[in-house]
Amino acid sequence: MRNIMVVTGSRAEYGLFTPLLRELEADPEFQLQLVVTGMHLSPEFGLTYREIARDGFPVADMVEMLVSSDSPAGIAKSVGLGVIGFADSIRRLKPDLLVVLGDRFETFAAAQAALFANVPIAHIHGGERTEGAFDEAIRHSITKMAHLHFVSTEEYRKRVIQLGEHPGRVFCVGALGIDVIRNIPLMSREELEASLSFRLGTLNFLITYHPETLSAEDAEDHVRSLLQALDRFPEAHLVFTKPNADTRGRAIARMIEEYVAEIGERAAVFSSLGQVRYLSLLNLADAVIGNSSSGIIEAPYFRKPTVNIGDRQKGRVMGPTVISCGNETDQIVRAIELALSESFRDRLRNAPLLYGDGNAAARIVKVLRETDLKGMLKKNFYDLDIP
Repeated sequence: MRNIMVVTGSRAEYGLFTPLLRELEADPEFQLQLVVTGMHLSPEFGLTYREIARDGFPVADMVEMLVSSDSPAGIAKSVGLGVIGFADSIRRLKPDLLVVLGDRFETFAAAQAALFANVPIAHIHGGERTEGAFDEAIRHSITKMAHLHFVSTEEYRKRVIQLGEHPGRVFCVGALGIDVIRNIPLMSREELEASLSFRLGTLNFLITYHPETLSAEDAEDHVRSLLQALDRFPEAHLVFTKPNADTRGRAIARMIEEYVAEIGERAAVFSSLGQVRYLSLLNLADAVIGNSSSGIIEAPYFRKPTVNIGDRQKGRVMGPTVISCGNETDQIVRAIELALSESFRDRLRNAPLLYGDGNAAARIVKVLRETDLKGMLKKNFYDLDIP
């Protein structure tokens, strides 16, 4: 039986991991070691480790790493604490393989600790581009530390190979988020309103805005522009989810909380909605607004328009359901108006789904079951034949 350590540090990442966790738990060849860290352990972000417990997944370890600061120095110190904590966790649990997803700094810390401990790494959602955030560099760094790669599109597979990874270790499996959508029972409008203690309107926006961590501009200015744009739609009911624990994330969260308190009952803000409520709201929303990857990967499955603001997600594979715009108020307003237009909504009905068929978790587990981990630590750089 192989010990498979899976690390999760945020609500969104855990939601994506859920179908894979169930597949690993059900397979007698694997012993799941779920390690919880980052925002899951923070009261400020809703202590979401409790959702994991309610879902029935045993937690093998908890790694405290977040310092009470979202400054650049604070994030760097959190990574340092994470490397120390994961070094101890890996020593105790003795995993045969570490599985990580995406590009969060918590994931970066876990990968570094595994690298030095000679533990093979499997990386999910590599090869993607997000040019407006330092996540871009973290993601590609983890790719170079990893030994197995599970990507969501063929374009991303080619990019991982371009980074020098052998094609035989790079697998296009689709996005785990589509697995979640296909297998989760959604709430009705009435059930969702009761669960949120919030009444939806005839027009509803789901909004998530994270800092552009590589932008020279002020994050607060960007959020101010977004809120001013939302003021142009006084009939809309607004549901905000708070930003991640990134640089300047707390300042953004405060601005949103003050805005919600000011405009009253047609707006609400949540630290964490959880999988069922988030996807149910995505299904019922008239538009998804902000710069979260869910607007690019999951929202198209529901045929929902996405207004993708700024450069944080620049470079991702995007379908015709996504409208990208700048950070200025008028640009955001025009994008929302287009998203709500009948002509645009007509185009959504036949929009292609670019991120797989909802069987990513099964494909990943099949590869893990069939792969011999012996000798995997030594990698040869795969050179492309470029003139």
